[in-house]
Parts: sequence; structure tokens; C-alpha cells
Amino acid sequence: MKKTKILIICSFGESLINFRGDFIKALIEENFQVYCAAPYIKSSTRKTLEDMGVHYDNFPLQRTGMNPINDIRSINALGQLMDTHQIDIVFPYTIKPVIYGSIAASKRNIPVVSLITGLGFTFSAISPKAKLLQKVTQVMYRYALKSNHTVVFQNKDDQALFKEKKIINGSSKSTVVNGSGINLKKYKFRERIIAPGTKLKFVLAGRLMPEKGVGLFIKAAETLKKKNLEAEFHLFGSVAKQYESSPFDKELNRLAADQTIVLHGHINDVASKLDDMDVFVLPTYYREGVPRSILEALSSGMPIITTDTPGCRETVIPSENGFLVPAKELDPLVEAMTYFINNPLRVPEMGRKSFEMAKEKFDVHLINQQLISLIKEST
Repeated sequence: MKKTKILIICSFGESLINFRGDFIKALIEENFQVYCAAPYIKSSTRKTLEDMGVHYDNFPLQRTGMNPINDIRSINALGQLMDTHQIDIVFPYTIKPVIYGSIAASKRNIPVVSLITGLGFTFSAISPKAKLLQKVTQVMYRYALKSNHTVVFQNKDDQALFKEKKIINGSSKSTVVNGSGINLKKYKFRERIIAPGTKLKFVLAGRLMPEKGVGLFIKAAETLKKKNLEAEFHLFGSVAKQYESSPFDKELNRLAADQTIVLHGHINDVASKLDDMDVFVLPTYYREGVPRSILEALSSGMPIITTDTPGCRETVIPSENGFLVPAKELDPLVEAMTYFINNPLRVPEMGRKSFEMAKEKFDVHLINQQLISLIKEST
């Protein structure tokens, strides 16, 4: 039986394993021949893909900014990969791969199922540069997505926004899945047992940048310390490249030096580190699909404090498994964190609710089957 050849396109090669590894395995089990393309990949990741039976190619991509010559080069390179491998269907995710992959595929009448994994900086910020980028991105999305078989979103707000701005029209097929999903066996549930006198451990994980609410998190830590409320405040992840050596970076290091926060840096095995934490905090205003870091925390059995914003609000039932707070506001964040310090026995109770939500709504196997069904419909 001839295998259907699918090309997965992304802008960051490591995400093929970190975020799409289970999806790729599911495709292979469903008798797809999987090809992947990214602008760069570590040799270890390439080997992992090859061991899975996946063919990998580099393609040129300017990950930030827009340059017409570079954009055309990316589109042409992707088109050549599609011709060389005689691709049957294309599955791109993140902004530029979706746009460039869709354009290259439409010229060859290859069906495309695009995954919109969040709208990021362009749709989050309010600077003149962001507003200009948003307008340009909207035009390019509108042109690229018009020939897609299906556009998949990770939350209803993003889908509604694309319809409102007429990026996709009423006749375009679109649907919503619950984020990228989480592997419940990898991020195993652990019952939190809070002994009397134990300091609660709050944690934020991800790229360290103001848009992810890191600035608010550290201000909340300072505020709680000044109130003599006993707790620990942990940060997992590296400072985003654009903020290295910035005042933001220096402030993080200052607070780490005076032991207000604990900076762990980049962590390879996040799953095991989450086991030692109690409450997950992500006061982000970055426009995400569904934050992967929250899904990891749900699966591991932690209460969640996050913002009432697209992608995040899908992960919390207020007062059941955590709290939703307004974006960019310090006092409600401090209040939510104080609640857990004063009511530590609610941590295990809410943590169990988080795991139940992960199991019922965000299990990666459920989401992968949804995506594969959509892909099969298009071929």
C-alpha cells in the first residue's frame, strides 16, 4: 500500500521533537511517510528523527523581520522540497512556515492543513512596529490561507479574530483543537503533600521575557517578600535572546543574587523539575495558542495562576484548579498567590482538578487523532 507523504514545516527544528514528537509517531503508525523541514536543527535532533524513520531537510528562513528576497527564497526552497519528495500533503505551523508553505503548496495544488499555534508578538504588542507588522502579516495570511484545505486554531479567540479581520472567510474550513496536547506519561501526576510550615514553591517556566509576564512575577515575589509571606519563587528557562544584557536581564540577576527569586536557567528535563514545585504561574500577555508550559503543569498536578487571555483562559476553571487574573495587573496576581500561601491545603485539591482537566481535554493522543482525521480528509 502506497504511503501518503506528508511534509511538516516549522521555524524551529527542536520543536519537531519537543512539541510534535508524539504527533509524528502517530502519523507513522497511521502509515504516513513523514518529511520535516526547518531552517536549522541540532545533530542530536536530526538523529532522533532519522531513527524514527523521518526524512529531514533544511530550508532557508529569516525567522524575524521581512525581506522580500529572503521570503521568495524560502518559498522556492519549500517548493523544491515538495517537488523532490513528491509530497501529498503539507502541514505547516508557526507564522512564516504557514505562509510560505501554503503559498508553495498552492502553486502545486497540494492540500494544506495549517496549524496556527498562537499569534505571538505581532498580535500582542501595541508599538508602531508591531502594528505595521500586524497589517503586513494579515495581508500575507489572507493570501496564503485562501487555498488551505483546513486552518486549525488552538483556541476559539484566535479563530474568531481571523474571521473578524477577514483573514479567513466564511467559506474557509477552520476548526479548533485544544493546544498541542500533553503526554500524560511523560509529565506524570504527583500528589502535592503540603506539610505544616513548608514554604510553597511558585514557578514560572518558559522563555524569560516581559511579554510572558516574568516582570510581573518577580514584582509579585518582591511584594510578597516585603509582606513577610514565606514562599519560594522559581524561574525555569533562559532569557529570550532580544533581552540578553538588557535592564530586564540585569534585574533578574539582581533579584537572584539577593535570593528573592531562584534562577534555574535552561532545563532539559522539565518534567522531573516540576515534581518539586507546587503552584504554576504564567501572567503572560503574549498571544499564545495554548501555552505548552501550562499543559505540562496541569499534567503534573499543579494549580494554575494565569491571565484571562486567549489560550490561557482555556486552562483554568476559576477556584477549581486555579485563578485567572487580568493581564499586566500586579495586585490581582499578588492576591492569587497570597491565597495559596494562606490556604496551602487547597494546593493538592486544585492540583488534582488540573490533572483531571489535562486527562479529559489536553491528552496529546486525543488531539493527534483530531489532527490526523483532518489530514486524512484532505487527501
